[in-house]
Amino acid sequence: MSKDLIDLMEQAKALTPDEQLSLIAYLTQRLQRCEIKRKPSRSVMEFAGIAPNHLGGMDAQEYVTRMRRGEFPELEIEQMECRNKE
Repeated sequence: MSKDLIDLMEQAKALTPDEQLSLIAYLTQRLQRCEIKRKPSRSVMEFAGIAPNHLGGMDAQEYVTRMRRGEFPELEIEQMECRNKE
C-alpha cells in the first residue's frame, strides 16, 4: 500500500458517516467510467511439459516420502537417466 493511500484512509476516518458515503459515491462513479484491465487467466495446461520426466517416472509422493526418510531418490533418478541415455 502506498503512503498516499494510507494517508487518505486516515483522513477518511475523520470524516462523518455522510461524508464517507459521499466519498464512496464519488469514487464509485469515477471507477464506473474507468476500464479496469484484469490479468489474463492462465490455464494449467500451459505448464504441461515444462519439466518433463523431472522425477524420472517416480511418483511425486514417493519421492517426498523418501526424502523425508533421509534417502536420496534424486541420485537414483540420475542413475536411471544415465542408463536411458546409454
